[in-house]
Parts: sequence; structure tokens; C-alpha cells
Amino acid sequence: MNQWVVVVGGTNMDVVARTSAPLVAATSNPGHTRISPGGVGRNIAACLGLLGAPVRLVSAVGEDTFGDEALRVTAACGADVSAVRRVPGAATGTYTAVLDDAGELVAAVSDMAVVDELVLETVHLDDAALVVVDGNLAHEQAAQVVAAASDAGVRVAFEPVSVAKARRLADLVDDLFLVTPNTDELAALTGRPVDDWRASVADLHARGVEHVWVRHGANGSFVCSRDADPVHLPARPATVVDVTGAGDAMLAAWVSAWLAGADPVEAAHAGHRAAAATIESPHTVRPDLAETIRSTHEETP
Repeated sequence: MNQWVVVVGGTNMDVVARTSAPLVAATSNPGHTRISPGGVGRNIAACLGLLGAPVRLVSAVGEDTFGDEALRVTAACGADVSAVRRVPGAATGTYTAVLDDAGELVAAVSDMAVVDELVLETVHLDDAALVVVDGNLAHEQAAQVVAAASDAGVRVAFEPVSVAKARRLADLVDDLFLVTPNTDELAALTGRPVDDWRASVADLHARGVEHVWVRHGANGSFVCSRDADPVHLPARPATVVDVTGAGDAMLAAWVSAWLAGADPVEAAHAGHRAAAATIESPHTVRPDLAETIRSTHEETP
């Protein structure tokens, strides 16, 4: 039975520094720093594992301490990491972020060169229900994954990650099952102005994309399914502790709910609950994510 989610993307260590007072640019600020496993693909796989979905991570890390820790923690979340490549002589990727005292991202640096060493012959899709493609992949890698999924008849979900990465992979966004951009990334995928997001969604539907889940930050999201009116979901109230990983948890919860039989809008409600739970946690991947989502399930979405 095809039931596995195969996540292909980046694994790294997050180095997140948060100021303890309003940030002052161009000088040292008091605060605190934490180091924990991250990476869009890894985060999604870890969240899926915590939510009980059968998930396999395809990624690359170095043969170093950071790589050891990232794989240990991810496996402990319930994800299969046997297809993660250990690259001799390479350093595991890092994502260094600076947050202000409100937990909002000020700046970040992503060093993900090791992902270029990913060998995609390790992607096995015979048992897959869905492939999640992380926009950190190089164009050639992403094209190989999309082509392999097409040949195997497996649906593809694409997380653009950033404006630059969305623009780089825009030509691959055809005949996909799900695309999850924010409005800036959506504009990069279509070349239209950011404010013209509805026309951008129509463009993606015309290119064969079945579902476009457009994130509008504090204004919630729109689930846009082909041949259906867009459905708006308000953002859930949350006390911001750290925004890192919220979007990854959002997509993982959507996929988990969809695998369990939810329709796209029901799945998006689960995604919003996961995002709010993650924002209120200091962890990039909240260890009690499943329990927190369950505890809010009976509340008004």
C-alpha cells in the first residue's frame, strides 16, 4: 500500500539568537542563543514523524558532530533517516538566525552547500503516497525528484522556502498536487505583482497545480483548489516565542491530516493549529506537537 511520505530537502543545525531587548542595529545586543537540528525538509519530516505519519527523509549531512545530532534527533521523532547521505569531508549545513525580542526574524544566513552533494538515486517511491520537495534543492535535483514522482504516479507537494529559491525553481511548478507559497514567493513563481496573488493562483492552476495554499502571515491563509472558490482561514491567536519552523509544521500537519482523509480545508485548519503551537514554543520542532494539536482540535478553527 502506498502510504509513505518521502521528504527530499535540507538538513542542518539551526543557530538562533534572540535579543532580550529591542534590537539595536550595527552593535552587540544582549540575548541568548540556542542550537538545534533544523532544515526545511528535516523539520517537515520530523513533524510528520511526531504526528504519526510514515515518513522517509532524503537529505545530506556531513560526517561531523552536527550531522550525528541532526540524524539522532530526527530519528527520535519517528522519521526514517536511512536515506540521508553522510558526505565525507563536508560540513553539515547551518542556518543562523537573529530574532528580535518579540521573536520575529530580523536576519538569517543559510549555509546549505552540503545539500548539493545529495545523491537522488536513494529516492524510493514504490511505497510513496506523496513526495515533498524542499526549495533548498538545486534545480537539477528538484527536476530529478519531480520527474521520478511523475514516472511513479506519485503526487508532489512543493515548499518554495524563499523568494530566490521560488524564482530558481519556478519552471518546475507544473502538474503538482500542492504548492505552499507566501505572497512574495507566489509572485516569484509567476512573475506577477505581489498584490495580484489571485491571478498568480489562477496561473498555477492553469499549469496543472491542484492546490495552492497561499500564506498571508498574520492575515491567515487561503486554500485555493482548482475549480473551487478560495477559502480564507484566519491565523490562530498565538503568543510569539519563536517563529522558526512554523511554516514547516504547518505543511507537515496538512500532509498528516490529508493522509488521514481530511479535505484540503480541514487539513489547512490542522496546519494553522500546528503553526500556532510552534510559534508558542522555543523549539523549531515542538516535541509535543501532536498532543498540542489534539488539545486544540475541538476549539473553533
